[in-house]
Order: sequence, then structure tokens, then C-alpha cells
Amino acid sequence: MGLTALIESGMEATAATELLLNVVWTIVGAILVYFMQAGFAMCEAGFTRAKNTGNILMKNMMDFVLGSLFFFIFGFAIMHGSDWNGIIGSTGFLDPTKLADADGLFNGLPIGVFIIFHTVFCATAATIVSGAMAERTKFIAYLFYSAAISIFIYPVSGHWIWGGGFLSQMGFHDFAGSTAVHMVGGICALVGAKILGPRIGKYGKDGNVKAIPGHNLSIAALGVFILWFCWFGFNCGSTTAATTNIGDIAMTTNLAAAAATLAALIVTWIRYGKPDVSMTFNGSLAGLVAITAGCDCVSNVSAIIIGAIAGVLVVFSVEFFDKAAKIDDPVGAISVHGVCGATGTLLTGIFSPDYSFTPQLIGVAATAAYVFVMAFIIFTIINKTVGLRVTKEEELDGLDIHEHGCSAYADFNFRL
Repeated sequence: MGLTALIESGMEATAATELLLNVVWTIVGAILVYFMQAGFAMCEAGFTRAKNTGNILMKNMMDFVLGSLFFFIFGFAIMHGSDWNGIIGSTGFLDPTKLADADGLFNGLPIGVFIIFHTVFCATAATIVSGAMAERTKFIAYLFYSAAISIFIYPVSGHWIWGGGFLSQMGFHDFAGSTAVHMVGGICALVGAKILGPRIGKYGKDGNVKAIPGHNLSIAALGVFILWFCWFGFNCGSTTAATTNIGDIAMTTNLAAAAATLAALIVTWIRYGKPDVSMTFNGSLAGLVAITAGCDCVSNVSAIIIGAIAGVLVVFSVEFFDKAAKIDDPVGAISVHGVCGATGTLLTGIFSPDYSFTPQLIGVAATAAYVFVMAFIIFTIINKTVGLRVTKEEELDGLDIHEHGCSAYADFNFRL
């Protein structure tokens, strides 16, 4: 509906113009968040081996495909339908457009705009798991998981946080999804990677870690640059309105990412003797994840501090899961999204003058507990039925050949 039609329908010119600007800005944000799928695909492909590249690309594509369908049919209703006891949405199943008011609006936006914006967020939560379970997961098993998170995990915790559930009622604040998206995906990644087990050759008989380098740092770096770019849509777009604080949100987002990148570089330079490329780029993502919860309500200086903390933390977290916990996470998704997502949410309660620490702690703990239990149930069921892991021969040859009958790099020999 254009401006003239809105005015003719009885809406004042100023209100009609404001609505159209909000629609345009929210759609731009949604498009940028959708393009994060390309960033995740490149990042994960670059940080893993060439023989599994096609499989990585397929999983990132199917996360969005399945997320779009199942979130529309079930997830949006669970997340944004009429609240039932602060726990779950109860209306809008099969056709969430029915949740719109008489003017076709939902939360001040045309219902289609609101649905597509939250659809791309759902797909982002699902795709985080892809990297942590890379190089040894059955494709069919991953499809089942991707659908499950879009129905049973993300929408429920999302309702608690963004759909009027009990966490939002107690004052929990997660502006763009440090917990609702990133920690949820990170915990699912943790559970999935633990049940799946490490890649062949990751640990020696003595338990020592053996590095398995990714095949293309250029592609991984491209993925990180894309994600940083798209994060402005992720955070600034979460206003779902063309408000005057978009620039402030962009500033805190950028400063946190920059501080985290520099912090990770310095820590790895001191710790390893040289500035580590992959860890530095993961530091960028760690800062972006951490600031996402409070990007709208912390100062620029606070954003730098939050980012720096995340940049240091991600280095030691990756080492912990790799060496102490013996959980093989090829791209560091558990640390970047899970650990830094939770940390950024908690730090919002410390650095924001508008929110307190206790609701932030309760929100992180409640969400983490629910996601952990549900992810364990889902992955266990999948493992006991279709099975999670490919055979030893399939893993050694590469998933591209056995799962998809092709190679992302024709005529290369990848049996390593």
C-alpha cells in the first residue's frame, strides 16, 4: 500500500510516511540478516577442509529453507502468538498472518514484514550449529535437527524473551539476540558436538590436540567481513523502525567488534608468539555477538569494554573446549556464539543504566537450561534413529562425495 492509499484510508500523512519508512528500514535489515547465511557459509567452509565444502554450503542453504517453512507453519505462532502463562504462544498456527489486526498490522508493522524479519533470525540460530558439527555429521540428520530447532527450541525461548513471555515481563533485556539467537545456537552446537564426538585425527592416543587447519583462510575472512557488514542489519534493524538511535546502535556494534578483534590479536600474539589469523577473525565475531544484547542501551565506551572482554574470552574459551573439555568445534561456534552470547547479555546488566544484572542472569540461566535439555533430547532421538555420524570411510573421503556425489573442487584428491 503506497503513501496515497494510506492517506486515503484515513491515516494522517505524517503517520503514513512514518509507517512506510519503518517498513523499508525493517525490510533492509531483514535482507542484511538473510545475507548472513552467505557469511556463515564462507566462514565455516574456509575454516574446515576442502573435501567437505559442498556439504557445508548445503547445510547453510537448508537451514534457511527449512527455517523459513517450519517457522512460518509453527514457530512464529509459538513465539508471537497469544501468550499462555508466559511460556508459549498459542495462536497463529499454520497461517500466522491471521495474527494481524484489522489494519493488517502486527506490532506496528504489516504482518508480512514482521514475519520475514523474525524468519531470518530463526535461520541464523539454526545455522550456528553447522560449523560445530562440521565434517562428520550425516546430512539427513542435520536436516532433522534444523527443522527441530525452528519448531521446538528457538520459538519457545524466543517467546520468553521477545514474545511477551515471563523473561520479558521480569525486565530481561536482549535487544537483538545475544541470548535469543546466539547463545541458543551455541548451546545447541555444544550438545550436538559432544554427542557427535571429535573428528578422526583430532586427538592423539595420549589425548593431545592435533590441529586440523581449514583449507582457505581467504574464504573464511570473506565470511567474517560479510558477517560484520550484515550485523548492522542484525542490530540496527532490530529497532524495526526508522528511529533516530540507529546511528548509536551502529556505533556500539562497530566499536565492540573492533575492540574484540584487537584484543584477540594481542592475546594470541602474546600467547602463541604470533598474531593468530583465524582466532583474530573469530574475535571479531565474538565482539559482535557480545554487544548484540545491549547495543541499544550501553555507551560507546562500555561497548569497547564489552568487546574487549569478548575478544579475550573467546581465545581461552576455544582452548578450553578444545583441550580440556575435548569437544571438537572446527570453527569455534560454541565459544563465539554460546559463551560470548551469554557473557554479552550479562554485561548488559552491568554496563547499561537502564537494566539490572539479576534479570539478565535469570534470563541467561533459564534459556540455557531449556535449550540444553531440548537439544539433548532432539540430538539423542536423531542419533538413536537415523544416526548422527557418518562412517569412518565417508569421513576420510569427505562428505561431499558420499553425501552429495560431487566435489566443490573438481579433480582434487582429498583423502587425508
